[in-house]
Amino acid sequence: MSALLRLTTTETKLFFREPMIVFFTLAFSPILLVILGAIPAMREPAEDFGGARMISVYVPIIVAMTLSMFALNSLPQVLALYREKGVLRRMRTTPVKPGVLLGAQLLMSTILSAVATMALLAIGRLAFGVALPRHLPAYVVGYLLGTLAMFAIGLLVASLAPTGKSAVAMGTVVFFPMVFFAGLWVPRDKMPGVLRTISDFTPLGAGVQSWQDATAGQWPQLLHLAVMLGWTLVAGGLAARYFRWE
Repeated sequence: MSALLRLTTTETKLFFREPMIVFFTLAFSPILLVILGAIPAMREPAEDFGGARMISVYVPIIVAMTLSMFALNSLPQVLALYREKGVLRRMRTTPVKPGVLLGAQLLMSTILSAVATMALLAIGRLAFGVALPRHLPAYVVGYLLGTLAMFAIGLLVASLAPTGKSAVAMGTVVFFPMVFFAGLWVPRDKMPGVLRTISDFTPLGAGVQSWQDATAGQWPQLLHLAVMLGWTLVAGGLAARYFRWE
């Protein structure tokens, strides 16, 4: 445990030495939320969304985008780069096994993504009056399942990518469909029936709906919880099967 904590601290310091990664994982989403909230139409009730304001609809979508940036861009790139440079291979000869480094990366990414999510919720509430989750336990459960599912997919990308550059490319290819079905370009409520059904079976689509349900004071639907758990088990199992240390 002490080795894990020390490695997590070290990995966090290294993370903050990469300004581009820091910007896109931590700073970009709050900036995007502020820009959207500054548009007057986004703060007005919309009949198409049952009187809800568009800014309220977009907060969980931007949370999903932030989570996917950690899971599909930062995590696979770092792990694939460590494998490419032989860091994981060399660690196998030390008392601190490479699995501890993997755990440190996951712990760091989970903590930072949770901090970014809380910042987004705070900005939404303080700057634009967006309601906080009324059912906090339900929100936490939905968020944890969404995090597990996305990090499992990120680990699968890292396991298949031979180099750091290819991990970035593969993560980007997965990133855009994920955030599309989360509702970034077309909110889920406005998707045609087929697209909405597909969205229900994607981890971020299920996650966004779960967070919206928790914000409204309800438990997420069993379907969406099962979808996120299923992605975690399948992608995590494949990642464990194909992950290479060297």
